[in-house]
Amino acid sequence: MSDPMPHLLIVDDDERIRDLLARYLKKSGFLVSAARDAAHARRLLAGLEFDLIVLDVMMPGEDGLSLTRSLREGMSTPILLLTARDETSDRIAGLEAGADDYLAKPFEPKELLLRINAILRRMPEPQPEKVAPKVLTMGEVRYDIDRGEMFDAGDPVRLTGTEVQLMRIFAANPGEPLSRTRLVEELGRGAGKDGQAQERAVDVQITRLRRKIEADPKQPRYLQTVRGEGYMLVHD
Repeated sequence: MSDPMPHLLIVDDDERIRDLLARYLKKSGFLVSAARDAAHARRLLAGLEFDLIVLDVMMPGEDGLSLTRSLREGMSTPILLLTARDETSDRIAGLEAGADDYLAKPFEPKELLLRINAILRRMPEPQPEKVAPKVLTMGEVRYDIDRGEMFDAGDPVRLTGTEVQLMRIFAANPGEPLSRTRLVEELGRGAGKDGQAQERAVDVQITRLRRKIEADPKQPRYLQTVRGEGYMLVHD
């Protein structure tokens, strides 16, 4: 199956420029939508996803810089600004607003095409969504995430309520160091005035949990201590 054509949004108050760019970019293999101003662009963006936005800076009402800053608060879609002003300060203002590139008018359509393709090449390829494992394997130990049950070589391992909570927290964040403070908060105890005591209590619970997971609790392989960061669960 061939890759879908990139979908571009052209935002320009000049109808002639919108139509020229739309025709040229469609011939170059893109899907193209066009908006006459910022408000029109917002309506399109609310219902469609675009691979890149070609945005004129000098528009009546909300200008391109303002729209760029606003869009950057909630989306990472690449933005290429078009403007009749080519001062260095204008280019800097556009980039500071969050634009990925800046092209001064008048320009050759071929240059616009090259810049669009260059931006799209820099964008990371979408990664397939990772499906979290339902069962964590740690040597002979298996932990069923959905059921909150642990087995060692097929035999059930009794977990305390706190250990079940700890495994739930670690299973939701495999390979990520979790600080003792965060573990206290996740356990729902709250640090408060007894924060240090609560953190020491977490250390005790980790030691007990290791006895149920590790072949050698004194040299943990799966429930590791990360110096200066906390504890981290890794699995096979």
